[in-house]
Amino acid sequence: MLDFLNAVIPNVMDKPDELWLSTCQTLYMLAVSGVIAFVLGVFLGTVLTVTAPGAIMDNKKVFSALGGTINVFRSIPFVILLAALIPFSRFVVGTAIGTTGALPPLVVGIVPFFARQVESALSGVDPGLVEAAKSMGSSNIGIIFRVYLKESIPAIIRVTQITAISLIGLTAMAGAIGGGGLGDFAIRYGHQRGQTDVTYVTVLVILLMVGVIQYAGNYFIRKLSH
Repeated sequence: MLDFLNAVIPNVMDKPDELWLSTCQTLYMLAVSGVIAFVLGVFLGTVLTVTAPGAIMDNKKVFSALGGTINVFRSIPFVILLAALIPFSRFVVGTAIGTTGALPPLVVGIVPFFARQVESALSGVDPGLVEAAKSMGSSNIGIIFRVYLKESIPAIIRVTQITAISLIGLTAMAGAIGGGGLGDFAIRYGHQRGQTDVTYVTVLVILLMVGVIQYAGNYFIRKLSH
């Protein structure tokens, strides 16, 4: 088996430790930025939903200001965002390079997308359920947690799944400017040195990550749908 792998992917077999380190770096960026983005995205998406015109906490100023800010950040290409947030990254985490330095732009880059996804998921809640909760005397906070969020769990899992896959793509782009991870590994060896087997193996590892996310997401959606 080793002879076969050495013949098919010789450049990868020369540097298995680097491949493993790059995979761990990508998983680190995905996990840390993903958790932060999930919390912020759910919060912002919920605020957008409940402050929309005609919603339970109708507030045109908050809805317009928050929605406009999210649209601005969504319109900025991630590569440009990486460069623009260098001072911010240094201020927040003390560095603008490496996997840690890539975390702030990853969060800023994915939160607007996820917030809109959450808003869409929550907007699908049956208005009749909201009215029923109101008639039973539920507070706005109670309606948010017991109606909007509870009823949207499968939809939130689905949009989280989509966002996590998108975030893997952003980590690869972060690698292009020294963020580490599989993107950096593929660019340094696969692109710059013409080691195509490195590129193909990197793609396979990323596809494996995507497959795991899709499987896990679909599993929990089936379990929690009712």
